[in-house]
Order: sequence, then structure tokens, then C-alpha cells
Amino acid sequence: MALPALVFFAGFGVIPLAGVLVLSFTSWDGLGTISFAGFDSWRSVLSDPGLPHALWITFLVIVISWAVQTPASILLGVFLAGHQRYRAVLSVLYFIPLLLSSAAIAITFKALLDPNFGLGAGLRIPLLTQDWLGEPWLAFGVVIFVVSWQFIPFHSLIYQGGVRQIPRTMYEAAELDGAGRVRMFFSITLPQLKYTIITSSTLMVVGSLTFFDLIWVLTAGGPGDATRVLALDMYKRGFQANLMGPASVIAVILVLVGLALALFLRRLGGRDNSHSQLEGM
Repeated sequence: MALPALVFFAGFGVIPLAGVLVLSFTSWDGLGTISFAGFDSWRSVLSDPGLPHALWITFLVIVISWAVQTPASILLGVFLAGHQRYRAVLSVLYFIPLLLSSAAIAITFKALLDPNFGLGAGLRIPLLTQDWLGEPWLAFGVVIFVVSWQFIPFHSLIYQGGVRQIPRTMYEAAELDGAGRVRMFFSITLPQLKYTIITSSTLMVVGSLTFFDLIWVLTAGGPGDATRVLALDMYKRGFQANLMGPASVIAVILVLVGLALALFLRRLGGRDNSHSQLEGM
């Protein structure tokens, strides 16, 4: 029964990854003959002073986007898990950003933030007429905002499902003890969402390593290298500089970093994180 899934995983996961690993030890411009280069590509990438900067920017994107998305997603998920009449309508509206293309979202925000012809200039609001994509930290903040705006709905949906699995009897018992909504949120909801938070965080962190299209269209890694993450660095080396060997090295580094972060988050969940979050109450 598992054979089709294993074949699919091997064909689209293991074999391409093995191919990238082999390419990291070669010299290839994408068109000519592939020649073995030993560890030359690895030495050139690891000795490049731009690699630590790209790693730093990547980790900043991971940490800050997680810090922004997680609380907002939990609060929205808890709210949408209620029984309001308008809940279904709001759920659809909140989910719309996830259905849009990342490139289309980047183009839209780039136009809205244009200091000369964007939203600020049209409404004559000085605060919005700044050079949002021309200053390093402003551009970085815009990237975090746009990423969060697009992916918070997805994680809100995950938390919505997690909240609905919590037995209503726990809240009824807390109400009898005189607990308010805030106390029940921190004493019941958050502890019961432990494994949901681990799952959401894993998807969020690993997904942050692959941000490319949105950042490429929005800032192209600029200004300077302020938003040049590893995925963007890989693209520039491989498809602009035609250095497939170093690009493959960065791809392997991305896989290793993603695997390490996923294992770290799994450890945070404890040994029994594969069990139901409702077990052992």
C-alpha cells in the first residue's frame, strides 16, 4: 500500500536531492559538459564572505516571521474556531491571500509602496511616502510584513482545527471554577495546542528557507544585500552567473539547515509528539 508513495517520494525527493549533491562536486555552466571539480565548489562557497551574510538574513527572516506569524495565527485560529454566525465568511476572507500568487502579491505591494505613485502619494500621507524598498531595514520589514500577510491565513486554519479538537468540557469546568477567557486561553488553549504549535512552526520555519519569488520580485535581494537570503543567492549563482556547482552547494546547505531546524523543533515537542495532544490530560 505504501509503495506508490515511496516511488513518488524517491522520484521527486531522493533522486533530485542526490543529483544536486553530485552536482555540488562538479563544474557546469548549465549548458556545456559537466566536469568533476572535487571540492572546488564547496571551497569557493564556504570561503565566500557573502555566505555568512546570506545565512544571517535567512535566519532573521525565519525568526522574525515566526515571531510575527505565530501569535497572530493563534489568535485568529482561536477566534475562527468560535460559533459566530459570520465565522464562515471571515474564514473565506482570511484565506484569500494564500490563494494568490506570490509574484502577484509582490508586484501589488511594490506598486502600493512606490513613494511617487503609490498609496501614500495618492492619499497624501507622508508616513507612507517613504522609500520603503530603498532603505535596508525598511525593505527587510516590508518583506516580513508581506510574507506574514500571505501565510498567516494558512497557519490560522491549522490552529482553528487544533482548537476544535479541545474538549468543551475543559472550558465548562474552568467556567465553574470562575476562570475568565484570558485565564482559560493561557491555562487550557495554549497548553492543548502544544503539538499544533510545533507542527505549524516546523512548516513555517522550513518554508521560510525557500522564500524566493516574493523576495525576488519585491526587492531582488536589495537594497544592496539587505534581503539576499540563501534561496536568492542560489538563484543568482546558478542562473545569473551560470555556476551550477556553487548553486548546488547552497542547495545542499539549505537542505541540511532545514533538516536540522525540523529535528530541533521535533525535539522541543518531546518524545511523545507523535501522539494526540489530548492524551495524558
